[in-house]
Amino acid sequence: MHRAPQMTLPRGSKYLQCTWEKAYQDHRKKVRDAQPLVDTRAPLCLRHLPLNIKKLKLEEERLSVIDRDNYLLLEKVSCIMRTRGQTDNRNDYTHRSLNRGNREQELHRLQRKNKIILGRITNSEPVYQARKWQEDWARTEKDQDTLMKYHGRQQTCKGKSRN
Repeated sequence: MHRAPQMTLPRGSKYLQCTWEKAYQDHRKKVRDAQPLVDTRAPLCLRHLPLNIKKLKLEEERLSVIDRDNYLLLEKVSCIMRTRGQTDNRNDYTHRSLNRGNREQELHRLQRKNKIILGRITNSEPVYQARKWQEDWARTEKDQDTLMKYHGRQQTCKGKSRN
């Protein structure tokens, strides 16, 4: 059991003891009845602050966008389920270039230049003389024959030996 605390002051007289106990009981009563000095209650609630109309409107718009997207997605999924999931991956658009006209003009210009150059080449006379080349080659072979006469075996250009 709980025992009451004993007074630590010595009992010199009964009168002093009663005075001290009365003062202690008054102190305990004041502590028990004391009111708090700090207000710990919830603050007053103002009625116009919790109802944020703009925030509610934005939330409603966001939810309507989500609902619309969900509906479109549901339509796509149901279409896939009805058509057994066949995909349409054809690209039916034609490629249009903004630079096409310039490229075609450049191509025609180059074709005209090439035609002119081809005409010049075909109309020009050959500069080389095949007869002169044949005479030079015959002279070179004759010189090779004379040189190889003294060295024994003679090698031709194709690597075959001649006796």
